[in-house]
Amino acid sequence: MDYLKTARHDAHQMLDVMVVGEALIDVVTTSHDKVEHPGGSPANVAYGLGRLGVATGLLTAIAQDARGTSIENHLRSAGVILLPGSKSLTRTASATATLEPDGSAKYDFDITWDLAPTAPAYFPKILHTGSIATFLNPGAGTVKSLLEQAHRHCMITYDPNIRPALLGSHMEAKATFEELVPLTDVVKLSDEDAQWLYPEKSLDETAAHILGLGTGLAVITKGAEGSQFTTPAANIRIPAVKSKVADTIGAGDSFMSALILGFLTRGTEGFAPAVLEQLGHTAAAAAAITVQRPGANPPTLEELNMALGALPVAQYAAS
Repeated sequence: MDYLKTARHDAHQMLDVMVVGEALIDVVTTSHDKVEHPGGSPANVAYGLGRLGVATGLLTAIAQDARGTSIENHLRSAGVILLPGSKSLTRTASATATLEPDGSAKYDFDITWDLAPTAPAYFPKILHTGSIATFLNPGAGTVKSLLEQAHRHCMITYDPNIRPALLGSHMEAKATFEELVPLTDVVKLSDEDAQWLYPEKSLDETAAHILGLGTGLAVITKGAEGSQFTTPAANIRIPAVKSKVADTIGAGDSFMSALILGFLTRGTEGFAPAVLEQLGHTAAAAAAITVQRPGANPPTLEELNMALGALPVAQYAAS
């Protein structure tokens, strides 16, 4: 399938990032009302990248219904390309998020995940995937096949974004996760993900275990306690940016989008500690902006630069 031939500004321009995974409608329920937002972790990452000025395409599975149209328009507003083959379902998926008093969310899902077998026309600079798309069959098998094709040709980033309600047994989910990690360069997960996958391990032990499976960088986010970046040579703690929380929806995805932008910007500098510190501070600033406003509403590049003040995000060389 020639799904990467189309680009945002120029039909001949290649996309720098391809995101593979679910797009759905978040139905956010509070004690006062119910509001629908386009969501899904991979779609949020793609949207966040678009807001940061990155040429991005999303390969997903939605329907040609009102909710699917809402998702497509949402992505287009950030300049994100919905890649051909993505309108394959009869009903667009949804996730009902019930907000707790502290702004955190609990989810119930109505989702089908399926993708046709894909053969990339070329490989982007970075391929990102994660969440439900890497665990829920039959589509999860297609995602794994795509990673197997791509991992020797481009950077692979992976956020498992564990949703226990949609997984099989703990043993099966951990096995699936551990089969994918060797195909990646970066694994980013929350402390809740880490504790669910490896309840017997500390976060440092989990990061070391993930590196031992074959990835090059393990990033664990810890909410208000910041994040940690672990490589075989370093373990760096990054503080969170203090902010007033409206809700936490999309915060981890905004963190991931900013991190991917950082890899594009500093791709030739590897995972040196000084580089990881700057990437971590930038990603933390992006997450802090997102939690201050309802829903998955990530920053633009201008907003992120304003938040960083004297340390603006470097521009990357687009394809």
